[in-house]
Amino acid sequence: MSVLIETSSGDVVIDLLVDYAPKLCENFLKLCKIKYYNFSPIHSIQKNFSFQTGDPLGPLSSESDGGTSIWGLVSGDKSKKSFPAFFHPKLKHAERGTVSMATVPLPSDPDTRVAASQFIVTLGDDTDYLDGKAAIFGKVVEGFDVLDKINSAITDERGHPLVDIRINHTIILDDPYPDPSGLREPSSSPQPTKAQLATVRIADEAALREQEGLGEEEVERRRREQDARANALTLELMGDLPFAEVKPPENVLFVCKLNPVTTDEDLELIFGRFGKILSCEVIRDRKTGDSLQYAFIEYEDKSACEGAYSKMQDVLIDDRRIHVDFSQSVSKLSEAWRNDETQKRKARASRGGYGGAAELEKRRQYRDEYDEDVSGKYGMVYGQEEMKRRHDRGAQRPRGDGDRESQPRDNRPPNRRRSRSRSPYHRSDDRYSGSKHRDRGRGADDRRHHRSDRDRERDHRPRDDRRRDRDYYDGRDKR
Repeated sequence: MSVLIETSSGDVVIDLLVDYAPKLCENFLKLCKIKYYNFSPIHSIQKNFSFQTGDPLGPLSSESDGGTSIWGLVSGDKSKKSFPAFFHPKLKHAERGTVSMATVPLPSDPDTRVAASQFIVTLGDDTDYLDGKAAIFGKVVEGFDVLDKINSAITDERGHPLVDIRINHTIILDDPYPDPSGLREPSSSPQPTKAQLATVRIADEAALREQEGLGEEEVERRRREQDARANALTLELMGDLPFAEVKPPENVLFVCKLNPVTTDEDLELIFGRFGKILSCEVIRDRKTGDSLQYAFIEYEDKSACEGAYSKMQDVLIDDRRIHVDFSQSVSKLSEAWRNDETQKRKARASRGGYGGAAELEKRRQYRDEYDEDVSGKYGMVYGQEEMKRRHDRGAQRPRGDGDRESQPRDNRPPNRRRSRSRSPYHRSDDRYSGSKHRDRGRGADDRRHHRSDRDRERDHRPRDDRRRDRDYYDGRDKR
């Protein structure tokens, strides 16, 4: 879930941490939705630390109330101007671009901190001074160059920039919350109020040059173009457009106000007299198949499309006067782009590249390539099924010397075999009746008179094993 914020220094995209701070995110989203933050000044800039915004008038205005929550705005109740802020213990001001609501102690309960509309964005790392004072609800994911510009802005002693830096527009990319009762979303971005214009110190120089000598109509047209570019950027971020600068095709007509009985063949027959038609489609409901009473007609030539546009407006078809216009839709271009990207990913996957199914299968089965000889190798962590397969393979394959627990008892060196029934008393018998220091220099026959329980146990083993034991001890005595 993201919000695009346009400032006079550039665009910033903020990801909201809905799972950690749902009420803070809801308040911020709804304020963005009603364009409450438009023309809000950025102030209190502290280099490599943070800046603050979110008050439509700012601290320089005597009329400012410091900002209001969405619930206080829609209800008009002053008691709902602020709300208790929630501080999640896992969220810390540890990195640049952390976004948090500014809070103040509640006068009746200093231990409770409340938030309204103002928020803080950090300009440096390890700003843990804000922990417990500002409630985190998001982080900047795009637009760090804008943070650099704000960080390097020239300010007065109170941190207010000499050249105004303001929020121009806010666009919500996704809103999962239902609107509070009484909320009304404006149809377009509202113009700054007189109180807001009175707080301007030095307006942005580039904006002044752009609007110098222009009439109100031209300024309004440019503002709409800017909004359109912002909306296109939003669609690009959401994946609906391949790129924000994409333009609709010039050879496609949009036809609406159709009679529900009008079919593709009817339109193709009527519009075909202006030129060759590549496609003609009446858009229908996916579930019911009923006509949605509009269609797209694609011509081979641009001139044929222009001729149909000029001749077919308000023509009567099936007792309905249709409306004809040039299509502004880029859905087919976007679909072609998405299909092309999908084919490219499938091609990379078939070659076993990054994200390919073959590569993933190889990574999952990597143990099978090395299980034929595991002598001297460290094993990996296995699941239950792989442990079962490993046990079955181990029963058919000899293990290396390093895997002591998996070897048969008879194949272990004699000095490593131990009786499971031995106790400390047996150890004491070994120490007093047959230690290796007392046996040093004696022959094999003499040692038979000083046998421990372990020696008696060896006599019950097969003859070949006893012979190997004698050879082992004799060889050690010779060393």
